[in-house]
Amino acid sequence: MTTGDTQPTQPLPPVWTQGDPEPKKRRRAWPWLLALVIVVGLAIAAWFAGEWIARDIVTKTIRDQVVTQLSLPADQQIDVVVAGAVLPQLIKGSLDDVTVSSDDVALEAFVGDVTIHAQDIAIRGESTGGTATATVVLDQEQLRTLLSTIESFPTDSVGLAEPNVTMTTELSLFGITLPIGVALTPSAAEGDIVLTPAALQLAGSDISVDALKNQFGGVADAVLRDWTICIAQYIPAGVELTGIAVTGEEVVAELDIDPAIVNDTSLQETGVCE
Repeated sequence: MTTGDTQPTQPLPPVWTQGDPEPKKRRRAWPWLLALVIVVGLAIAAWFAGEWIARDIVTKTIRDQVVTQLSLPADQQIDVVVAGAVLPQLIKGSLDDVTVSSDDVALEAFVGDVTIHAQDIAIRGESTGGTATATVVLDQEQLRTLLSTIESFPTDSVGLAEPNVTMTTELSLFGITLPIGVALTPSAAEGDIVLTPAALQLAGSDISVDALKNQFGGVADAVLRDWTICIAQYIPAGVELTGIAVTGEEVVAELDIDPAIVNDTSLQETGVCE
């Protein structure tokens, strides 16, 4: 027996086998999503910033034009509301819906609270459509200011009794002066305000037109006449009175505005009374 035979038998080392490969780490998607959210957020912020700037420019421009064209004080409080997003409207070249309002607007003797409503108004090029209207609301004192421009009109006695304007004057008969109360219905005719007698009182009692004529003859014509007030001299040529009425304790005048007034300087000039 040899020495090698006396050595203990050693087990063979285990055969090395390649294990399963480690799984690849997945790239997390959140950095990309975060970047996308940031980009979208910046785009939205840029849109709103641009929208805010555009709206501010448009409203200031409209306000400045109103002040300039109507010769209003620089500090006149004027509210401008442009409906909808402004940027798309600027791109297409027209404003969908604009409301301009201001209280106590003084156009010489024509004073009142003004609201202008315009739709589909072109801001560049020629106006091919669109509509614009204005409402002017006068209280009793403002109406008196306007009527004071009429010679011999008893302005101090003017009152409002829906649907009429009221006044008191006097007629003389055989040296006797009698008070005459007149209710006048307002209307619009060819851009003018017309006050037409609708009811009469003599010394506090109702009287008909015929009876007043029979009693006073031609003298009665002084109170039976229509009173006409031309307001064209106070407003732009592109604006025309279309209606007027007494509502409660106010007089409400409705006016049409030629949409071309935006670009036509001749329509922006003050009108004239013929």
